[in-house]
Amino acid sequence: MAGCLAAGLLAVWFIHAQLSARGFDWALAASAFTRLRWGWLLFSLIPIFGTYYGRALRWAVFLRPLKARPSIRNLLVATVIGFTAITLFGRAGDFVRPYLIAVKEKVPVTSQIASWLLERIFDLLMASLLLGFALTRLQGSDVDVGPTLAWVLTFGGKIVGACCVVVLLALLSLRHFAEPVERKLIAGARWLPEKWFRGAEKTITALVKGVESTRSDGALLLILFYSVLEWILIAACYWGLAQAFVGTINLTFVDVLILMGFVSFGGVIQIPGVGGGTQVVAILVLTELYGVRVELATTFALLLWIFTFVAIVPVGLVLALKEGLDWHSLRQIGRETAE
Repeated sequence: MAGCLAAGLLAVWFIHAQLSARGFDWALAASAFTRLRWGWLLFSLIPIFGTYYGRALRWAVFLRPLKARPSIRNLLVATVIGFTAITLFGRAGDFVRPYLIAVKEKVPVTSQIASWLLERIFDLLMASLLLGFALTRLQGSDVDVGPTLAWVLTFGGKIVGACCVVVLLALLSLRHFAEPVERKLIAGARWLPEKWFRGAEKTITALVKGVESTRSDGALLLILFYSVLEWILIAACYWGLAQAFVGTINLTFVDVLILMGFVSFGGVIQIPGVGGGTQVVAILVLTELYGVRVELATTFALLLWIFTFVAIVPVGLVLALKEGLDWHSLRQIGRETAE
């Protein structure tokens, strides 16, 4: 909640400052829409929708220790509904997907929370590497960063390094210390009453089972492959969107990767129904690094948010209704699973 509030205040402050300082030209923003290359916009939908299928394939690898042949259809449906919940309810919606997968595949919910944690670890690794690439390219170029983004370049390298260290330590711990940690946790819970101890033992075992996929070299390589593929598809979506703005906003492929690097961290915080960091960071990078007019940057950021977050919502709502879920039940699942 505090993170969402901070992101909301940041968005309001930034937009207000830009409008006040530059005088927002609504006609220019509208003209950007009329000059879009719509073929490239439609192309952008293909890779971004492909990311959901890629995530389902990766989650199937997470499930292997518990279920050798999970249903890709079930995983895909849960993934689409889960990302719809994130867009509608913010980060609380993150827990809808592991809950639905657990129900559909008849595995413990705690094991799928562990799989969700694994997914976050691998996504953090990819985002850290991408941000590191962006910072390297900027620091080695003649781009005038300006005071607004100077703090990012000053501390960005340390952030990337810390994130990579955390990810590597987490993966190392999961691969080599899962069983000893499981035994110690179970031993530490023996003071509980018998009924509570059995419940705690079951939960701990399910959590360890949920991360066992990283102990297989083949599975780990497959997870890394799907992680790289996912970010390639995201880059293809960004590239298609950038091509749709050619003549209005001109970005090279490297520029697109730099934009992705910053936006990937800005998107960590999502305000329910609004988004948040994604739009603010995209506008900031385009205006401060590439000298794009705020009206054009705002148009780009709006479409970026729609394509990467909102486009899946109609599909997710239809699938949710087919599964017998509605707005209130999705929100309730997210809240109860988070607790």
